[in-house]
Amino acid sequence: MSIKDSSNQYASLLSNCIKSKNLNLGRALHSHLIKTALILDAFCTNRLIHIYSKCGSIDSAQKAFDDLPFKNVRSWNTMISACSQMGWFMKAHHMLDEMPEPNLVTFNSIVSGYVKSGLYKDAIKAYRGMQKHHRNTLLMDEFTAVAVANASAKLAAAEMLRQVHGVATVMGFVFDAVVCNALIDAYGKCGDPDSCYSIFSQMEAKDVVSWTSVVVAYTKASRLEDACRIFDRMPVRNEVSWTALITGMAQHGEGEGALSLFKAMLNEGLVANDVTYVGVLSSCADLALIGKGKQIHCRALRVRSSSIFDNVFVVNTLIDMYSKCGDMTSATKLFKRLDIKDTVTWNSIITGLAQSGHGEASLAVFHKMLKARETPNDVTFIGVLSACSHSGLESEGLKFFNMMQEKFGLVPKTDHYVILIDMLGRKNRLIEAMEMIEKAPKGYDHIGMWGALLAACRVHGNLELGTRAAMALFDLEPKNTGRYVMLANVYAAAGKLGDAHRIRMLIDSKNLKKDAGHSWIEVKNTRYVFVAEELVGSELDDMQELLITIRNHMKDF
Repeated sequence: MSIKDSSNQYASLLSNCIKSKNLNLGRALHSHLIKTALILDAFCTNRLIHIYSKCGSIDSAQKAFDDLPFKNVRSWNTMISACSQMGWFMKAHHMLDEMPEPNLVTFNSIVSGYVKSGLYKDAIKAYRGMQKHHRNTLLMDEFTAVAVANASAKLAAAEMLRQVHGVATVMGFVFDAVVCNALIDAYGKCGDPDSCYSIFSQMEAKDVVSWTSVVVAYTKASRLEDACRIFDRMPVRNEVSWTALITGMAQHGEGEGALSLFKAMLNEGLVANDVTYVGVLSSCADLALIGKGKQIHCRALRVRSSSIFDNVFVVNTLIDMYSKCGDMTSATKLFKRLDIKDTVTWNSIITGLAQSGHGEASLAVFHKMLKARETPNDVTFIGVLSACSHSGLESEGLKFFNMMQEKFGLVPKTDHYVILIDMLGRKNRLIEAMEMIEKAPKGYDHIGMWGALLAACRVHGNLELGTRAAMALFDLEPKNTGRYVMLANVYAAAGKLGDAHRIRMLIDSKNLKKDAGHSWIEVKNTRYVFVAEELVGSELDDMQELLITIRNHMKDF
């Protein structure tokens, strides 16, 4: 057999190794290449380097590369690509400096390697570096455009994205589905859905990824009607498409729409994934539909291929749903069963217990969190401070407020100050509450802080601070009738009926109307919202007839 025939035979075997990622066979072939001196053949050795890099055996790839006496451009590119994909960027750059004539493939390997490793700023820096390396020409192709678009998307770097898109257009790139989908996704993440649609409308062959990316772009920009319009036009919809719209609806407060879409998705025979469940369970939490939430929980247990506890995100959403619906028993059971808890898990149960009036239990979980060496974040302390506020533990609350700054280096946000002011106000420590507003960054311009102080002044009858808080709120939100009513109540409680009447006359002169309170009930997985004044006709008659029937039944006992 001639050397050429042997080389071709080994090349075929090496190609099969690359496809199957058979490391043991690759090592055996490496031995044969050494024995037959074909290791000196760059064509065979390059494929051997590729096998080792595909199998993650970079040391073996490096040895094969070092043993090759005559390295060609492919040899260098294969090795540099292997180092980049493994995240060994110092080594990749060192080899780049040693490479006699790096080309576009060389730089693309490094840029894409940075993107794969999540080092998006470094990817942009490498892209700019490759342009400086070739001062006289633009060094870029479709692979570069996709990599830089992905990096720009993660950084929300709209200007860089537009530059790359413009260069690609001027250079006459072939905008196939891969390039277009990358650009659509990137523009969507940069908050520019119009550019997404412009690219999308020019595509000759749109796939399901193209359609779904435009839907996501519109939902991200809060343009739900446009998202639904594109979704309804889709020729083919998969579970990712449905999930994109369901999640977008849920995130923008359209929980009923999300649940309706979920039902339609199941009716089409599609199987929901974990992201879908997170979206619909969040909707149940926002709407306080515990019955529907329990049904979805049971469905997830029944149809998922693995245990629900394999995905911490789903369990966290379930804990949050049960907590917001007031079922802390179910929330606590889920929390205890989850072996690997993240910060969101701890935060969900701490906040849930606090808001359900179980302040001491909430603080007990917080101490367990610290004992487990889980680092709390600013959301954790919102729950902890709420627990102290609802339990009347103002001294402990102040200690935790100091702890978050001194021990964990967290900068208090406006929400922390609002809770702290509410906590102090409940205990009639109104002067200290006022001092908190003065201490807080931009506290004088924050509606929540003044609102908490005004509410406390109404309870404790502090006319001076109540008036000050109300006047601040009149400037910040002049059309909020509730603030005027609350000040009128403060005056009335202090016996200043004339001032109270003056404030109520002010409401009339400004044509302000207080938003009517509403109630809702859940019947057969449907949420019915109603206001007493809006109950007319058959609705009111049916309810009155039912009440009379219930009253008559009660008389019989």
